Amino acid sequence: MTSLQRYFRNIYDTVKSTAIGMRITLKYCFQKTVVVQYPEQRLALAPTYRGIHEFEAEKCIACDLCAKACPVDCIYIDKTGPRKIDKATGTVNSTDPKNGQLVRFAIDYSKCLFCALCTEPCPTECIHMGKLHDLSGYSREDVVVEFAELDKQNLRTPLPLWMERNAGRIGWVKEESDRVKSGKLATRAADIPPVK
Repeated sequence: MTSLQRYFRNIYDTVKSTAIGMRITLKYCFQKTVVVQYPEQRLALAPTYRGIHEFEAEKCIACDLCAKACPVDCIYIDKTGPRKIDKATGTVNSTDPKNGQLVRFAIDYSKCLFCALCTEPCPTECIHMGKLHDLSGYSREDVVVEFAELDKQNLRTPLPLWMERNAGRIGWVKEESDRVKSGKLATRAADIPPVK
């Protein structure tokens, strides 16, 4: 092949590949767009979606297994002493002076991978992967969720700012906000089942 033939062959290949690309582009250019008007319309999430954790402080024995399993060390636990579960109720008896107090249970979501490795080793199954996905804030401190403080407000997961502001205006947001405020857990399909 001579240099002149190679030159025209390169021009032909260029025009051909450009035409193929433009055909694909034009095919999608005139189709109806598929856009979800979030938050007015709810996003369809998979049942195994892993969102912001839900934490049952009354079940936590502060064993630190979740913090040890975390690959990025984003779980912080402080306690005053060992905590024991009451077999009759399935919760920690906080009035028993022998039981320690859970001073701090926090997760730094600027580090969290949402891998669910913290849910597997928990012997009391007190930490779960939730369904909330938007934890917007105004500072880096806003992404560190203090679950022990949330428990004092009878919450198992944080209530995002956008959800608080739009609960009166959007139906599904009100339902989700009411679920969070009532302390009802989301589905646990995203948790890694404990090894028996």
